[in-house]
Amino acid sequence: MLPFRSEIRNSPTQATIKIFLSDESLDGRIKKHLKHFKEIEDIEITESIGRNRVGENITVFLKDGVDINKMKQSIDSSLWWYFEEDLVDE
Repeated sequence: MLPFRSEIRNSPTQATIKIFLSDESLDGRIKKHLKHFKEIEDIEITESIGRNRVGENITVFLKDGVDINKMKQSIDSSLWWYFEEDLVDE
């Protein structure tokens, strides 16, 4: 099982990136990890609704004018690095 998955969600008000962790106990740590991106306006931990297999997710809101596709790639790369480092430390 992968440690996370992310997807772009389009809404009428603002496109967001949703991050679903396989271990929800890491939500707070990942939220703190993502704060280093200057392109991120806000990060919320929210309850997942619908077909998702996890109870909550991390919702990332970007600043105006930021390319959401490039940010998703940057966030994914950063999270892969985070989890690789975390696995090495165990």
